[in-house]
Amino acid sequence: MSSVRHCGRRHNMHYIDMHCDTLAEGVAHKKKTITVMEHSMVDITRLKQAGAAAQFFAMFLPQKEYHEDFKTWLGVDEMFTEEDFLAKMYEIYQNTLKENADILAPAQSYKDLMENQKNGKISAFLTIENGYPVKEKLENLKKYHDMGVSLITLTWNDPNCFGFPHSKNPDDMQKGLTDFGKEAVEYMNELGIIVDVSHLSDGGFYDVAKISKKPFVASHSNCRAVSPATRNLTDDMIKILAEKGGVAGINFEPSFLNKDVTDPHSRVEQMCEHILHFINVGGIECVGIGTDFDGIGGQLEINECTKMELLFDALQKRGIHESELEKIAFNNVARLLSTQQ
Repeated sequence: MSSVRHCGRRHNMHYIDMHCDTLAEGVAHKKKTITVMEHSMVDITRLKQAGAAAQFFAMFLPQKEYHEDFKTWLGVDEMFTEEDFLAKMYEIYQNTLKENADILAPAQSYKDLMENQKNGKISAFLTIENGYPVKEKLENLKKYHDMGVSLITLTWNDPNCFGFPHSKNPDDMQKGLTDFGKEAVEYMNELGIIVDVSHLSDGGFYDVAKISKKPFVASHSNCRAVSPATRNLTDDMIKILAEKGGVAGINFEPSFLNKDVTDPHSRVEQMCEHILHFINVGGIECVGIGTDFDGIGGQLEINECTKMELLFDALQKRGIHESELEKIAFNNVARLLSTQQ
């Protein structure tokens, strides 16, 4: 993938973003599509302007412990069931595809990505953030795959049928996958659903690394050595992820970027620090983009998708060569997709 230079600046580096929460934002704003979203960080119109090659759209599902917070966000008196919330996000996804068929197409594989690129279309990958609705039924994994889901983030911030989330409690952090979770990872490999370890406990990460026969991702996670958030990956995890052929997507959330996790600023400079650390520890092929747009807050230097060039310009100034930028922006995730079939 290439970019266009103009007056020393880089324009529209084609990129793949492994995570955004824009479908849930669409539900919150009672939208039928996410073609134009005035108050969001991502919409289809701006993805086109940004030169995006592919966007992974998460169907995010909170568990009951968080329902009061999400009722306020969604502006409802009663929280949707997970089935209803999933259905609403899926409807927005489908409506958006129909409304933008000239520039957007569904994708579930490397082949789809390449075909869409050839046709000048952005690839829309559908994912699930939080495997909670799988409910210990392998047939539900098949159902979601048949719906077009290409990646599942095993947990969010609560235990579920797959395993346990990251935690500040060292004992909880060591808890691994459940028996079902281990079986499910094997079946996801068989189906071609990408296993995502973002939000997962350390013990769960190591279980996935042992069990998964295919490369896996941390779709929106940073480096714990640079920012001590428990959501981030240790150097040992980065090495293992790289050895397995996996990719981590750099997350723009301030509390995952900064050494002081209470610092509300998301700065391009800190994103570069994490990316350079990933490269130093795991090599150039283990890092990509996973913005977490529409799922993050704070004072964001890159606060929407048309500003992605700020990151690529900054990386170039830090000594990252063109071929390396292309790996970070596109090629690493594209390669991973090619391993899943």
